[in-house]
Amino acid sequence: MKIAIHGKEFSSDTEKIVMAILKRLQDENCSLYLSDKFHQILKEKSIHLESAQIFSHQNPYDNADALITLGGDGTLLDAVTYIGNKETPILGINTGRMGFLATTAKNETDQALNNLFSGNYTFDDRTMICLKTNKPLFDNKSFALNDFTILKKDSSSMIVVRTYIDNQFLNAYWADGLIVSTPTGSTGYSLSCGGPLVLPQSKNFVITPVSPHNLTARPIVVDDDANISFKIEGRNDSFLISLDSRVEIIDSSFTLSIVKEKFSTRLIRLPSDNYFDTLRKKLNWGVDIRN
Repeated sequence: MKIAIHGKEFSSDTEKIVMAILKRLQDENCSLYLSDKFHQILKEKSIHLESAQIFSHQNPYDNADALITLGGDGTLLDAVTYIGNKETPILGINTGRMGFLATTAKNETDQALNNLFSGNYTFDDRTMICLKTNKPLFDNKSFALNDFTILKKDSSSMIVVRTYIDNQFLNAYWADGLIVSTPTGSTGYSLSCGGPLVLPQSKNFVITPVSPHNLTARPIVVDDDANISFKIEGRNDSFLISLDSRVEIIDSSFTLSIVKEKFSTRLIRLPSDNYFDTLRKKLNWGVDIRN
């Protein structure tokens, strides 16, 4: 198999797990591709994989059967920027914290790799967001798996985000910002701002205001075939926008609209994966905290 790997900085405790994974992949005679970031991390720890090839945003890999991420959800989101429209299946091994996307725990790594090599898995295709602008942004990687956000740039007064659905006026949000999340991203920033949980295969986007001045401005769920566009106003003519964790600074001369991306993020779903189990575990649903 051809396996690409992307990971974040890891501790000495996690190093044993990372080394065990790399050894297993080599024992299986996999052709390995390392992201430039992960390669640099290994190099700094004097870990060398002589036969591995290096890929970057500028020089992507030709193809791979799977991409393994070693970290948390942020690492997996970063890996998506390397994949783009290749739709390489991703196996997220959680060496981080929350793990809504990277659901394979460190103690489940061996079984996860057994399933990967035996083909005992299915695919979970996740809808992505595409940002349309009148000027280049985000190094032409204008897509996101979790969310798109508009935020005021500093501690200045709130901004006004005039929002349109298919060119029909929806609302003027007087707020610190606005989030448009995919179903996948509904467990992220949108959730912390009062947005609803949306099942991954729901064909929707969620629009959630950030600290709205008018408390009747509630999150709204819209069809993911909609074109969502914005006009931003504020005392300061600089605003922050983000796609997942990537940030740009813009002004009011930019036109912005959100549509569904033509390609998806393909996650590897193992037999033990269950979305509702993940929700209960990560959000502590049903946990009696009285003791």
